[in-house]
Amino acid sequence: MDDSLQNIASEFETDFFGDEQNASTSTEASSTDKSKVSSKTHCILVNPKQRGNPLLKAIHNVPWEYGDITPDYEMGSTTCALFLSIRYHNLNPDYIHDRLKKLGQSYQFRVLLVQIDVKDPHHVLKNLTRICILADLTLILAWSAEEAGKIIETYKIYENKPADYIKEKGESSPYLRLIQVLTSIRIVNKSDAMALIDKFKTLDRILQASELQLAEMPGFGLRKANKLYTTLHSKFCR
Repeated sequence: MDDSLQNIASEFETDFFGDEQNASTSTEASSTDKSKVSSKTHCILVNPKQRGNPLLKAIHNVPWEYGDITPDYEMGSTTCALFLSIRYHNLNPDYIHDRLKKLGQSYQFRVLLVQIDVKDPHHVLKNLTRICILADLTLILAWSAEEAGKIIETYKIYENKPADYIKEKGESSPYLRLIQVLTSIRIVNKSDAMALIDKFKTLDRILQASELQLAEMPGFGLRKANKLYTTLHSKFCR
């Protein structure tokens, strides 16, 4: 099995790093493939070969339909996914190689969605990672069919969302920001932070508090107070 996987990776090196003539042919094929991308954008397109895949039952929040596409799933005009279970890959190691050859260089963002359904997938994943690097794929792992379906669904939901939409949103009010600052100290939990703010009102007064005053806080004690005091009065290292 190891030799088979190694051979697959070696073949990919030949396919993607061949001579200039092969590269030129690949570019022309890529342009042709990209022109075949479906114009349907309102739903997830599913390759009919995926009929019966349990992950389809987990897609509830966006519509999907079967379509004449090369990948297993098309989540947008430039985004697609191939689905592979580790167990199936162990039985048919050439399958993913053949699928990627048919896919060519079409689609700008290509996902290899791998379902982990064996106890020890690490060695296989190492080889699949190498294949993904050579074939310009993003490797995404799922531990159940339901999780795999939600991943496909999420790609479609966020297809046209701006980057700011998925960025972590900072707290807006001064109170919440102060809690966020205090809880960034490892020994301070949210309850501790709220108690400190309730007692001292401002960060400046917390900084001015003595170890004894901090130790009198509910749930603190001398040891925790000493660690907090030391942290608050330590010089920042670059």
